[in-house]
Amino acid sequence: MTDTSTDTSTDTSTDTSTDTAVEAPAGPRPGAPAAKVIADDVEALTVAAALAEEFRAGASARDAERRLPRAELERLSASGLLAVTVPAEHGGADVSQETLAEVFRLLASADASLAQIPQSHFAYVNVIRRQGTPEQREFFFGELLAGRRFGNAQSEAGTKHLQDIRTRLTRRADGSYVLNGVKHYATGALFAHWIPVLARADDDNLHVAYVPADTPGVTVVDDWDGLGQRTTASGTVRLAEVPVPADRVLPHHLTFRGPQLHGAIAQLLHTAIDVGIADGALAEAVRFVRTKSRPWFEAEVETAAEDPLLIQRFGELAVLARASRALLREAARAVDSARADLTDDSAAEASIAVAAAKAHAAPAAVEIAGALFEVSGTRSALDSLNLHRHWRDARTHTLHDPARWKIQHIGRHVLNGTRPPRHGLL
Repeated sequence: MTDTSTDTSTDTSTDTSTDTAVEAPAGPRPGAPAAKVIADDVEALTVAAALAEEFRAGASARDAERRLPRAELERLSASGLLAVTVPAEHGGADVSQETLAEVFRLLASADASLAQIPQSHFAYVNVIRRQGTPEQREFFFGELLAGRRFGNAQSEAGTKHLQDIRTRLTRRADGSYVLNGVKHYATGALFAHWIPVLARADDDNLHVAYVPADTPGVTVVDDWDGLGQRTTASGTVRLAEVPVPADRVLPHHLTFRGPQLHGAIAQLLHTAIDVGIADGALAEAVRFVRTKSRPWFEAEVETAAEDPLLIQRFGELAVLARASRALLREAARAVDSARADLTDDSAAEASIAVAAAKAHAAPAAVEIAGALFEVSGTRSALDSLNLHRHWRDARTHTLHDPARWKIQHIGRHVLNGTRPPRHGLL
């Protein structure tokens, strides 16, 4: 599914209602246990691995029943993972992008919808890092360390193209703003404490307004009905005369006036989700063939796992998956290198590395998730087993933005040395 203009997220929602306004969480209640503060990259990976195993157990049922992962998101908030990119000077771990990508890969291998929900969260943390004032950074980083979640209200339907943003921030005489518009594919907004809204101000430049989810005039509608990523709650956000204080608005357009990694980081996390989906599907295929499949009679073997043609196919799928993981690591390291020394050239190299990883990982995820049925046989197609969720998730998430344009930018860079554009989607 496609999304919007500077950083995006695709996705889904679940529960039982459709086109129903749902009250967003008001935030951690007074007296509730504070979110854990993760110390470093090693701890972040340890926590992510443990949560992935915990979330894996109920992933199929949540998808089949379209049951929103509210409890799981509370666990994610309390774990401290949502604050791991808070700068060290504000009390966070400030983990590497390589670590963050691995966190997303681990979560997506267990539950692709659950992994998708915080993708925009981290994208809008980066906006604060890049464009926030010292006071804004202190406030919002404190919110993150307390376990608050950012959603996303970015994409719009019925416009000319993804960057045709019509939501408006109108300045009032006292310096504050009023926000009006309708957003679609608002992944995570239903679960958010804060909803970052991409809008144009009176000067027509793009800004991000950080709006508490319970602000009067904000309505979050659970109307997502995608075939995959079913529990991401990527529904609609309606904004009607929403008041926004001046200190909750950031000038996002300035992000793209110099070397930037906003798009590369956002796309890196999308790539990690694709890689995680592929890994989860391959692991599911391995379990099924080892425990439930019968060998083809012509193979003259005792178990399906001994069938030489199945072994060959699993080898091919493993190569695809390993290549995706390797490209993801290489891309993450390129982003980390560029963060350490940000120039036009380092930003371009990072964007190209991420584009290459995404262009490979997306079709690989679709192929591996589809091959699950090829190697597992007729029984794997039973709807009751819900093995098709892996393919549905891969097919839906990889529609987020077209890989063909990534290939174009890679080719221009390789052949002519042309740097990729600074539009936030590469």
